[in-house]
Amino acid sequence: MTQPAYSRVVLKMSGDSFKGDHDFGIDADTLQYISSEIKSIVDMGVEVGVVVGGGNMWRGADHEKRGMDRSTADFAGMLATIMNALALQDALEKVDMIVRTQSAISMPSVAEPYIRRRAIRHLEKGRVVIFAGGAGVPYMTTDTPAALRALEIGADALIMAKNGIDGVYDSDPQTNATAKKYERLTHHEALSQRLQALDSTALSLCMDNSLPIVVFDIFKPGNLRSILSGDHVGTLIIDGESGQ
Repeated sequence: MTQPAYSRVVLKMSGDSFKGDHDFGIDADTLQYISSEIKSIVDMGVEVGVVVGGGNMWRGADHEKRGMDRSTADFAGMLATIMNALALQDALEKVDMIVRTQSAISMPSVAEPYIRRRAIRHLEKGRVVIFAGGAGVPYMTTDTPAALRALEIGADALIMAKNGIDGVYDSDPQTNATAKKYERLTHHEALSQRLQALDSTALSLCMDNSLPIVVFDIFKPGNLRSILSGDHVGTLIIDGESGQ
């Protein structure tokens, strides 16, 4: 078997990716599809960690606008990520994956506590590790713990799965038909141009530690496996000269 392009990755899944065509919640068929895509790269020998968002159930920033305390709203959002993590765990187990869910918020009845060395050991044994609960602190999106976990476990890349958007654009392609897609960017370019690939804190973490980022559409079948096979898919954000 061909050696994968990255031996260990963190896949960041937004909560919105879980809801399918619905306005809210978790779509079973979508979850089954995502699980089969993850299995396809585990079968290649890739060690996979997954960070899940919670926007399909709760967005702390939206509730803050309605008058809710921001910290309280963000903690509620972290609970939503745990619900998504458990749903994904179940779906992965149904396709014969061995999975461990670790939470940044202590919840021993349903998930292990996040322990870096234990997470790495699970990965070395071929288990998928789902990182839930964000970073366990408010005032950040789940992009930041995705970058943080990737760095902590020594991942080779952060893979940012998007829903219906196949990379990074200079403006929103859903509202601007002439939006330009970037094939390759440096971290600094993505930051300086304020491109909405991921939040600036996460992007800065990746830049400071030279962690490559791939932004792609997970709902095009085979895209994830193609990335791990070394094919160019989506947008690559990496150190060095721009390939725009």
